[in-house]
Amino acid sequence: MNTSPDLAQVGLVLVSHSRRLVEGLAELVGQVAGPGVAIQTIGGAVDGSLGTDPDRVLEALQAAAHEPGAVVLMDLGSSVLAVNAALEDLADEQRAWLAVVDAPLVEGAVAAGVLASTGASLAEVAQAAEEARDARKL
Repeated sequence: MNTSPDLAQVGLVLVSHSRRLVEGLAELVGQVAGPGVAIQTIGGAVDGSLGTDPDRVLEALQAAAHEPGAVVLMDLGSSVLAVNAALEDLADEQRAWLAVVDAPLVEGAVAAGVLASTGASLAEVAQAAEEARDARKL
């Protein structure tokens, strides 16, 4: 496990229609992953209602688009559209530091956060998020 505070860990960007949902998820991931994993949350529309604020999504992706990178997880519809639109506005060098995954939001974020806390690479953390789709609960 990577415990050195000077080694950056892959971060997470969590995008949801609900601010409360994504903030609660960040709290859960933070508890299991520890304080070294940076987690950005974007949830809700500009007026606080359910929805996705594309400007905040772009700002979050720009902020996360640096070494060692970040895994981006989304919930539904407009969250996915906002992330895809924001990616188009980023330079190739920025997009290279982001792994947008097709994964379940909760299970994927937890799996990604735990693996990121070990110092795993961006590709490894993204794979953990996507593999969470097959996690059985019963």
